[in-house]
Amino acid sequence: MNNEQAPSGAPHLIRHFTTLQSTALNMSNMIGIGPFLTIPLLMSALGGPQAMLGWLIALLIVIPDGMVWSELGAAMPGSGGSYVYLREGFGRETFGRLMAFLFIWQFIISGPLEIASGYIGFAQYLDYIWKAPQFSAPIGGIKVYSVAIVIGLINIALLYRQITRIGKITVSLWIGTLLTTGAVVLTGVMRFDPKIAFDFPPGAFNFSTGFLFGLGAASRIGVYDYLGYYDICYIGDEVKNPGRTIPRSVIISVIAVAAIYLAINFSIIGTVPWREFVPAEAGKPLTDFVVSVMMERIYGPKVATVVTVMIMWTALGSCFALLLGYSRIPFAAARDGYFFKVFSRLHPTHNIPHVSLLVIGVVAIICSFFSLGIVIDVLIATRIIVQFVGQIFAVALLRKNAPNLDRPYRIWLYPLPSLIALRTSSLCAGSRAIPTSVPTYSRRL
Repeated sequence: MNNEQAPSGAPHLIRHFTTLQSTALNMSNMIGIGPFLTIPLLMSALGGPQAMLGWLIALLIVIPDGMVWSELGAAMPGSGGSYVYLREGFGRETFGRLMAFLFIWQFIISGPLEIASGYIGFAQYLDYIWKAPQFSAPIGGIKVYSVAIVIGLINIALLYRQITRIGKITVSLWIGTLLTTGAVVLTGVMRFDPKIAFDFPPGAFNFSTGFLFGLGAASRIGVYDYLGYYDICYIGDEVKNPGRTIPRSVIISVIAVAAIYLAINFSIIGTVPWREFVPAEAGKPLTDFVVSVMMERIYGPKVATVVTVMIMWTALGSCFALLLGYSRIPFAAARDGYFFKVFSRLHPTHNIPHVSLLVIGVVAIICSFFSLGIVIDVLIATRIIVQFVGQIFAVALLRKNAPNLDRPYRIWLYPLPSLIALRTSSLCAGSRAIPTSVPTYSRRL
């Protein structure tokens, strides 16, 4: 059968995604609206540039965790990703059924929440265009809901087509993402002021309980922004040569996005004094759309508007990548009898799990009615406890119970990366993503 064409018989998933398209999918998912939206929240976690340490903690989580995903994804390339890994790692007929069950039901919460965060960010930056440059009033609830509904429906429509066409759309959105980040980074390089970037408050690095809680909060925000380096694992049945493509796309994505994120964040804090957006408060221009205000100060409102549109393009690309991958998880579980059978249906001509796509897409729109703080808190807590930690143990169990399993990729320096990911995840999971009172951390310093 030709992988490029849909079979003439029953609906069937098509292996089409190459390394380029897989990397584009992961990076579009990872970058999204995160670095343009969360820098005020990150700085508020510790009350200054020292919060960038949270990025290092997040990186210590995602690099070794990316190796975990790579080994599992290369060895078991199928739709559903974590659902398959947890089921097989803990035993299909024993504890694995419970782990797969727990993952599916936490995913019904965390998956749409992650997509919803992109819709919320899209609405915030769109608000800059609607009322720039006066910033007359903070974005209201009805406005967020309306934008989320429209963008959510557009996202579903873009994905309601055959995978061969989706691959081309993915690359197009990815190119827009690279252009957006490039514009911000280039501006930061030309205007970077180390006195602004490294303007630490007194006692910034004093070790205390408050410092640890703040560092944990900053780390959770960092992990949220990195989420998505594994998105290709969810559509393993639609990837060409998955044993090589999946590990390559995951590792390339993590390295590339880590460099981009550091450049973006230093571009922002090296241009705009952090005290202007710390503490982060809803309705403040430098909290809601800090990059747009940054560009307006440097180039004027016209250029800022263009960059804002590019940021919204990036947000749409992330939501597109998320919904593509996440729509395959209930489908895979239903196909194996672990979830409602209706989710296992494939579209008769597009060969996509259209029921799962529609349900996850609609739930994501509903989840966008919550605040960004609640979305990040619930998302990270549920994702780390069940999914990330569960997969670390799944790798160890599979190496013990299935030593002959074909592993095109094996974790480098195993088990050290797994232990690092497990330890750093505990710090990240134990703190709130957005502190309720930034000065509290400062006083504890």
